[in-house]
Amino acid sequence: MQGAIALAVLFPLLLPTAFAQVDIELYTDSSVYTENRPLFVHGIAQPNEGVIVRLSAPDGIILVFDQITADDEGLFSHVLFVWPEPTAAVPFGTYTVEAIASGKSSIIDIKFAADLELVEVPIVRQISTSVFVPDTSALGAPLRVFVQTTSDGLLVAGDPAKILRASHVHLPDGNTVSLSSKFRALHQGLYYVDYTPELLGTHVFHTVAFHQGTASHGSAVTTVLGSDIGEISERIIDLDDVLVQTSDDLDRLKSEIGAFGSLLEDANTGIDESVTSMRSSVTNIESASSQLNSLFFPIIAFIGIIVALQLVILARHR
Repeated sequence: MQGAIALAVLFPLLLPTAFAQVDIELYTDSSVYTENRPLFVHGIAQPNEGVIVRLSAPDGIILVFDQITADDEGLFSHVLFVWPEPTAAVPFGTYTVEAIASGKSSIIDIKFAADLELVEVPIVRQISTSVFVPDTSALGAPLRVFVQTTSDGLLVAGDPAKILRASHVHLPDGNTVSLSSKFRALHQGLYYVDYTPELLGTHVFHTVAFHQGTASHGSAVTTVLGSDIGEISERIIDLDDVLVQTSDDLDRLKSEIGAFGSLLEDANTGIDESVTSMRSSVTNIESASSQLNSLFFPIIAFIGIIVALQLVILARHR
């Protein structure tokens, strides 16, 4: 009876120990690693439980994915990775080690650096966001906005609706339009959105990238005009063609005016020559008239004398 009572007292105390669910614990042998140094991980899980251990690059891409089994006491240890020379795929930066078991996980951030310093190196992520838009755009014409997001130099992959969920555009009238659900993935870490401006003036595109607890901001400005540069260029080209044609017409008119001036000079010279000739003819006519008068007057006088003699003769006969 007393044994049963003792068992009843001890059973509630033993039950949590025998059936407790232990949260997974993860540890690394260091927080900073250099080239050729192994990454050793260890921790605690359920006895004989399968544990997934993985290493993720700064951009979220999984570099190593291993599955190990905890021992009878729930302990596990594993050399997960040996750091190589830094490359474009494995650059210096902040990496993530994660252990997963029974739906629970434990995460540790570590640093891959050029030198292993004795002082503590802060484990921080360097998130960078760049925005690319045209300097000018036309009212009512769609323009494409590109966004590039990197983490420690690597392009960040993921759902743009989550990574860029706080992005927006500031309009010239002071209002703000959200772009969070409109971005599309062009490539890992490269995203774009098509936006049609409806107001003239300056538009500020402000993007906010959020990745693994770290935020980064980027912005770019475009000026919306009534017409885009292409249309203005075409109009300038058309105007240039008109000016060239007008210049040719002016040259042609100048040439024709020059020829007409020559004709006027020739006509004026001809008129002068005609007037001179007419003057000479008039002078000749006057001279001939004087000569004719000098000849005509004696003849008339002689005729008058003859007529007078005739009259005298007639008078005598009567």
